[in-house]
Amino acid sequence: MLLSLFLLSVWGMLLRPAPALAADAAGGDSLRVSLLTCAAGEEIYSLFGHTAIRCENLATGEDVVYNYGVFDFSSSGFVLRFALGETDYRLDKEPAGPFFRAYYFNGRDIWQQELNLTAEEKRRLVALLEENYRPENRIYRYNFFYDNCSTRPRDKVEEAVDGRLVYPADTVTVTYRDLTDRYSEGHPWSRLGMSLCLGSEADKPVSRRAMQFVPFLLQADFSQTTLVDSVGRTRPLVAHEGLLLKALQATAPDEGGLAPMTCAWLLFGATLALTVCGIRRRKAWWGVDVVLFAAAGLAGCVLAFLACFSQHPCMSPNYLLFVFHPLHLLCLPWLVRAARRGQFSRYLMLNLAVLTLFMVFWGAFPQKFPPEVLPLALCLWMRSLSNGILARKKR
Repeated sequence: MLLSLFLLSVWGMLLRPAPALAADAAGGDSLRVSLLTCAAGEEIYSLFGHTAIRCENLATGEDVVYNYGVFDFSSSGFVLRFALGETDYRLDKEPAGPFFRAYYFNGRDIWQQELNLTAEEKRRLVALLEENYRPENRIYRYNFFYDNCSTRPRDKVEEAVDGRLVYPADTVTVTYRDLTDRYSEGHPWSRLGMSLCLGSEADKPVSRRAMQFVPFLLQADFSQTTLVDSVGRTRPLVAHEGLLLKALQATAPDEGGLAPMTCAWLLFGATLALTVCGIRRRKAWWGVDVVLFAAAGLAGCVLAFLACFSQHPCMSPNYLLFVFHPLHLLCLPWLVRAARRGQFSRYLMLNLAVLTLFMVFWGAFPQKFPPEVLPLALCLWMRSLSNGILARKKR
């Protein structure tokens, strides 16, 4: 009981507005509108943080959060539709208290930036959000880079202001892949999966505004953004900002296990040892080929599916299809038959040539490849080479 009372008292203190965020309701303007930026979570969909808009009516005490990041993970075919770029998210409106509690107990801090808008601009922004919240409007087609929980609030602020927003100038060259790598750094397997699926379009430089699909970058840009009104007067977009909620310290999940790069080089070492042993004993070890080429073929099916059918524009073209492609799976029966009979395989010789060219011109492709691809490509290269060596010895 005492522990419960203590937690409730702490919770009450956490929800008190920070002094820097206090607003004066004098002059008839009792509305305060703020951008909320939430810390990253541990799930793959929360690695980049989250953005929402908080609207407080200081006269009536109403305090609500507009949240564009709501989806139903349990809906049928969610993973497939997400891969195809056909995922529907929705705008949700909820009291601020439950929203804060959810992030507090999930160990995710929240920062608040009070927007320096006129009374008319704030009313216009609320009206836009309410229009979006209508049942016929609240569902939207989600796109991770172009239309997400961070870009939608920004777009509504841009629509509401009487003038235009002037963002900080572009100072660095960054790509979508750079950003996904940066914000998934502590999750190596998720990082590898995303990097494999992204094609060469993700390696083109993006503008400062395009980078704002990441909530933390939108937060940083809003801090430096100037609002130029219709008559040319300027004012900072953010009036006050600070940490709104310090979350309960969550226990970090154990990131134990081998890293992807370690696993890739261990596989390379095992493949090299078996290949050298097989050549010396004049044995094909065709079971190794079944495992490697079946896995590469299945990965190729996924990459080819995303490149051909996904609506995400950054999935295609994907030059990793030179290494992982469906033909490995389709031609597997003939590869096994050639290996068991000690016959020369034209397919494996062609694959050897393709992989050789791929590795020689690694840096010339307009796509940045994950470093884990190199040892995996070498495994397929070795197995292709061993077929030619064994077939020549058996002649």
